[in-house]
Amino acid sequence: MTKHEFEVAMTCEGCSGAVTRVLNKLGDVKFEIDLPKKLVWIESDKDVDLLMETLKKCGKEVKYNGTK
Repeated sequence: MTKHEFEVAMTCEGCSGAVTRVLNKLGDVKFEIDLPKKLVWIESDKDVDLLMETLKKCGKEVKYNGTK
């Protein structure tokens, strides 16, 4: 599986909770959230565009930083 890094404009636990909820609904992904650095790492074989659209559902600005 490929590990992707995204920058998500999270400011609180509620924001990271929203990210957790939308990613859990997607299924078949492993992820880590670093709230202080506003980073989300997702391990998945799913398309990057699908991952971006899923993260945007939490209502925050999302930027793709590439694979890690």
